[in-house]
Amino acid sequence: MRVAIVILNWNGKGMLQSYLSSVITYSSGCAEVVVADNASSDNSMEYIRTTYPGVRTIMLDKNYGFADGYNRALRQIDSEYYLLINSDVEVTPGWLEPLVSFMDAHTDCAACQPKILSMFNRHSFEYAGAAGGFIDKYGYPFCRGRIFDKVEEDKGQYDDVAEILWATGACMLVRSSDFWAAGGFDPRFFAHNEEIDLCWRMRIMGRKIYCVPSSAVYHVGGGTLPKSNPMKTYLNFRNNLTMLYKNTEASELRKVMVMRFLLDYIAAFKMLAVDHNIGEFKAVVKARRDFRKWLSEFKSDRQKIQNDRCVKNIAGLYGKSLLWQFYFKGRCKYNDL
Repeated sequence: MRVAIVILNWNGKGMLQSYLSSVITYSSGCAEVVVADNASSDNSMEYIRTTYPGVRTIMLDKNYGFADGYNRALRQIDSEYYLLINSDVEVTPGWLEPLVSFMDAHTDCAACQPKILSMFNRHSFEYAGAAGGFIDKYGYPFCRGRIFDKVEEDKGQYDDVAEILWATGACMLVRSSDFWAAGGFDPRFFAHNEEIDLCWRMRIMGRKIYCVPSSAVYHVGGGTLPKSNPMKTYLNFRNNLTMLYKNTEASELRKVMVMRFLLDYIAAFKMLAVDHNIGEFKAVVKARRDFRKWLSEFKSDRQKIQNDRCVKNIAGLYGKSLLWQFYFKGRCKYNDL
């Protein structure tokens, strides 16, 4: 098969029971379905072997997280395209063909994603990916269809194919040659922001990323960690800062990092003083501290990325402050930016 659909699982038996059947049914004959397991303890793999004996399984010896779990699994798969998909995604009839056809026709495209809709409100976009991802000048991610926590209803306003900065890890078709040329996911991230970091590196290398909304899937979201969770906050802040350090152009790096220092501590004190959430406050402070501690590990990564830079002006990098546009100018929809 030219396409390997790879689901990385960790204690996700319930999700697999609910949604794996749609992936198998609507991908039959088009792709190989693989479930890679991060040493689950919930009998997930026993369920797969019993219920879907034709599904290939890859057993990892411990929980390597999303980033290195996928790296280790994909090294064992020989395929032109990897379709990375979360266990909490329900696919639709004909979902795969538009993505593969687009990649076949656009050899400069490294990865693409479908339109991501909410499982629970099927007329709305889903937070993680919506209709394609971007970041602002200070590293804040947003999507066509979602800015911060404001998620839009899908009225067909983003049904055009669009060049984006990042495709969501919830459902991403990526050319295997590009995945490995960019070095795969950064294993040190463990989880969160790893797909943005990967896509940004591929963009720097001169490759393109698209959303192909003629393909649509439904995503539960928050399947691994709930939305408000100190560990999730910690990983998001630490990894986002690291991603910025690795990928930001030299002429912008210092002012971006200074501004992020100020913005991060403003966010932390809001969590403490306004939201009375000491766990989230501590998570941000710890993320900043640990970012400083491991920064030296990434100096060679940054040097290589910048030395290999083929593109200066990258589509999908929003040159303004999203915070300013959202909170001070009231621009809550992508089309308002």
